[in-house]
Parts: sequence; structure tokens; C-alpha cells
Amino acid sequence: MLQELIISRVRVKVLQLFFLNPGKIYHVREIVRRTDEEINAVRRELAHLEKAGIMSKERRANRLFYMLRKDYSLYYDLLELFEKTKGLGGDILKNKQKLGKLKFVMISGRFARHIPRTGSEVDLLVVGRVVLPELGQLVRKEEVRRESEINYTVMTEEEFEFRKRRRDPFIIEILRGGRIMVIGDEYDLVK
Repeated sequence: MLQELIISRVRVKVLQLFFLNPGKIYHVREIVRRTDEEINAVRRELAHLEKAGIMSKERRANRLFYMLRKDYSLYYDLLELFEKTKGLGGDILKNKQKLGKLKFVMISGRFARHIPRTGSEVDLLVVGRVVLPELGQLVRKEEVRRESEINYTVMTEEEFEFRKRRRDPFIIEILRGGRIMVIGDEYDLVK
């Protein structure tokens, strides 16, 4: 999907590495290793991304490190886009048919930004008729990639609407935070 918008395959891989691991810095050789691309192609894309203002570089000892610039005007939009197309959201979209009839899939903003939970916050909310073993498989895969547990909740449409009408504190807490809608309309989710 992103390859259709961003022509360079290498650029997509570099951006994916950074946006799915926000806040991390990488040196050039590590980027080459993690993207499995040629060093010259990676350097060319890093230079392009730096010129565009998406990334900055910093020299430490004899190594050049790159990081995303959070002050880039489209930083959060790109973070959302990568989470929806390449992260857990992308896996859910690719396997949508296997997962059942999904009305809403929401990823919390804290989860997308890799901000640790402070309590029992929900990282992923799935509303609909869900095939739980299929969803569990995708969640476990992402837990391995992130090296942390994912707190997720699954509800039927009826249960979700009932709890929302009753102003259930658990649902209100989920809806109060920042979110990325993978499936469904945000307005319909919160109204």
C-alpha cells in the first residue's frame, strides 16, 4: 500500500524501521542490516529524508546516527500511516477476512508512540464478531516484535454500544485517549 504512494522501496523500508520504533536512533550499518538493502541505496534515502526534514543525523565517535524529527510537520500523520499499514494495524487489515466481521479496530495513541502503559490502559480495541484465535496470533506476533505485552479488548457491537450508553468507566477511559482508527469511523466510535 505505501509502495503505491512512496515510489522507493528502500525509502519505505527505512521509514518503516523508524516509525515502527519511534524514539530510537540507528547508525547507518544497523539500518542496512535491518532493512536488508544495499548501503549506497540506504545512504541515498537517508540523505533524501534528511533534506526533506523528516530525519536528522548526529555524529558520535566515528559513527553517523539517524533519528526521526518529531518537529516535522507530518510526523504524527506518518506515524499513524505506518502503524495502520505496516505495524499491527497493517497485519489486521491484511487478515481482515480471517478475523471475522469487524466494525471498529482502534489502536491507542500511546501504543503507537511506544509510550509505556501506566495502568490497565487498552492498546487495542476490537469491536465486532471476531475469530479470537486469529486475532490472538496477530497480537502474539506483534508482542514478539515489540518485546512487550499487548493489552487488548474484544467486544461485540451490542456489548460495546450497551456499555457506551451506560457510560461504563472502562469504555469512557478507552475513548478518552488518543487513537488510531484502523477499521471504522472515529466519529461513529465515540458518538
